[in-house]
Amino acid sequence: MQPHEVKALLESRIDGCQFHIQGEGCNFQVIAVGDAFEGLSPVKRQQLVYSALSDEIASGALHAISIKTYTPAQWQTAAENTQ
Repeated sequence: MQPHEVKALLESRIDGCQFHIQGEGCNFQVIAVGDAFEGLSPVKRQQLVYSALSDEIASGALHAISIKTYTPAQWQTAAENTQ
């Protein structure tokens, strides 16, 4: 799979989020930013993204996925800290 394919899958399955994808083949790094993560524990956030890709993971199309999730406010703070 290509990063744009993973992004399209996630965008079609999780509303109101922005996704930044890096990687190739079956190994990807996902950064997800959205209101959908508000009030969720880190584990629940991960589960939300994993469940959106469960078919691709089960088929082997995706193998290794690292996920970082942020609310829009957290993302803004993270961006400010990297400048």
